[in-house]
Amino acid sequence: MNNPSIWSYFFSAGPIVKLVMLLLIAASIASWTVIFERIRYLKKTKAAVDHFEKLFWSSDDLSQFYKSLQQRGAVSGLSAIFVAGFKEFLQLNQPGIMANHVMSGAKRAMRVAQIRENEKLESYLPLLATIGSVSPYVGLFGTVWGIMAAFSSLSQVSEASIAMVAPGISEALVATALGLFAAIPAVIGYNRFVQLVDRLLNRFEAFEDEFASLLYRHTQKQHKHSQGLDDVAQ
Repeated sequence: MNNPSIWSYFFSAGPIVKLVMLLLIAASIASWTVIFERIRYLKKTKAAVDHFEKLFWSSDDLSQFYKSLQQRGAVSGLSAIFVAGFKEFLQLNQPGIMANHVMSGAKRAMRVAQIRENEKLESYLPLLATIGSVSPYVGLFGTVWGIMAAFSSLSQVSEASIAMVAPGISEALVATALGLFAAIPAVIGYNRFVQLVDRLLNRFEAFEDEFASLLYRHTQKQHKHSQGLDDVAQ
């Protein structure tokens, strides 16, 4: 073979090395599929967060803003966290219920919603981490096995030469190359996506704190207003 290709190496390899190559090719396809899907999803989520924050901080009536989100149906990202927190706030913000209890309930609802959103953001990332960490070892296994088979074939001949084992070693080394080919994009993609997810989670947490402070000030005003009405009545 003057210009050998990966397919020529594949077809001439032994059954174990072929199986290793197929596993690594499948891992590489899965890795790139996840990478493109996460790029699209995280880009869409970031744009949705930017849009939500712009609408939220420009809104004068949170109740009307809340109703408009409910009318859209399913919500996600910051919208889901806001809807969960404000819904709990409206249910608990009744006469006789202390402001601290109202706020703890709203914060708890937002934390639960954030956990659900975190799961969406981190979907498939463990798969990338697994491919990135395991693929080189799978490729190395295929290489070691192929080299063992190549040297084992020497025992069946009386005179050995490098020309007899070189093709087998070359085929075996392709498994290592495929392992690296599957692992490198997976590791790069995983590290990049972890950074993007962390940034989004930080924005989620910052919004929760700001929204909680806004609700607390609202409850304090209501409490002072109700106290003023009671003093006037007395």
